[in-house]
Amino acid sequence: MTELMSSGIELMFAGMSIVFLFLTMLVIVINVMSGLIQRYLPDEEPVSSISIPVAQNTATDTSYIAAITAAVHQYRSTH
Repeated sequence: MTELMSSGIELMFAGMSIVFLFLTMLVIVINVMSGLIQRYLPDEEPVSSISIPVAQNTATDTSYIAAITAAVHQYRSTH
């Protein structure tokens, strides 16, 4: 019985060691690849040509708010 237990424990430690080594190598490879990508393909600054329009008319804003409020109220009443 002790022979079987020692073989099981030995097999358990071998399996855990293999998984640990694999995960350690995976982390190292991912970090190296990340460094290479950041070095040779740096992020470019995004050029924003889209401007957000600013509402000039407050009456239009209140009508949008009223429409959104009505839609939310209708949704909540049916669900």
